[in-house]
Amino acid sequence: MKLSNGVEWALHCCVSLGQSQAPVPAARLAQLHGIPPAYLAKHLQSLSQAGILRSTPGPVGGYSFTQPPAQVSVLDVVLAIDGPKPAFRCTEIRRQGPLALGPEECEKPCAVSRAMAAADAAWRAALRGITIADLTRDIEADSAGSAMGSVRQWLAGTG
Repeated sequence: MKLSNGVEWALHCCVSLGQSQAPVPAARLAQLHGIPPAYLAKHLQSLSQAGILRSTPGPVGGYSFTQPPAQVSVLDVVLAIDGPKPAFRCTEIRRQGPLALGPEECEKPCAVSRAMAAADAAWRAALRGITIADLTRDIEADSAGSAMGSVRQWLAGTG
């Protein structure tokens, strides 16, 4: 399965936004992560349209969460950025070619389609079970407790 770069960017930005008490401008988030501002702005707008983030206009505006990071799943972010369609789309290949099956033999999904649907359901369940707060905790643990403090300082302009 291939996800867009926007998913990675959005997840990192969500973790970062969870460290700020004030809205953070898109340009500041782009600078923090070294990513193109115009593309990031598009993804932040998608998160806002999905109700994950709110956009506050004005000179002290920017993006912030609409709810606590512990209530936002990784799947919520993935769906906001890449959409809800499953990664696998069955084209009913078994109904093509010299040994094509007739419609009456294809009333239920084939084994390939069932396997891929089960994998998609498992993947979604796994991502639904991980929140932005979980990612934040794990990133902090991976950095021996230094990452989030650095992000907070940088976003506040003191780092």
